[in-house]
Amino acid sequence: MAKKITQPSFSVKFKVKTKKPLGPPAKLPNLEKRSREYLTVAEVNKLIKAAKRLGRHGERDSLMVLVMYRHALRVGELVDLRWDQMDLNRGRIHVNRLKNGDPSVHYLEGDEIRALRKLRRDYPQTDFVFESERQGPLTINAVHKMVARAGIEAELELSAHPHMLRHGKGYQLASEGVDTRAIQAYMGHKNIQHTVLYTQLNPKRFKGFGRDVKI
Repeated sequence: MAKKITQPSFSVKFKVKTKKPLGPPAKLPNLEKRSREYLTVAEVNKLIKAAKRLGRHGERDSLMVLVMYRHALRVGELVDLRWDQMDLNRGRIHVNRLKNGDPSVHYLEGDEIRALRKLRRDYPQTDFVFESERQGPLTINAVHKMVARAGIEAELELSAHPHMLRHGKGYQLASEGVDTRAIQAYMGHKNIQHTVLYTQLNPKRFKGFGRDVKI
């Protein structure tokens, strides 16, 4: 009797590719949190007061916010700031810029000088202006966290980060009509195109543009 040959049974599954429905493009995380990347003068004042209320180093932290804003410092420039860059008797600060920026000498205001002298008395053992509890420079991450906490404490509508202080100073100078070349030198920009970004948002250029219609 002939042997019956059986075929192995198997099944083949085919994957059917379906087109995903088109939807709106994904939003960038920062755009979901912030509608602009700078702080106004009123917001900076709130941030300074809020930083002073937080933690054991409130006076130091509020001074950091003030110095970052007034001198348009990047956070890396702030944590690298040393006492030998300060001339408190003459009211001067030598600003070294990152990203191959041009250094400059800024004036210190009276309240800054008084606060810096007190800070040096409170933290006498370091070369760095803003030191950690380990008597070394603060980390960039520590400054980011401090500014974010102060922004929440101040109940700002924006999620605050340190670079918003630098941008805020640029826009403030532009809104006051300061010469673009002077702003460039103050900010340490190599390329004036970076400075022009601040003047482009100056609303005074558009004052009166809407007077042609009435309600």
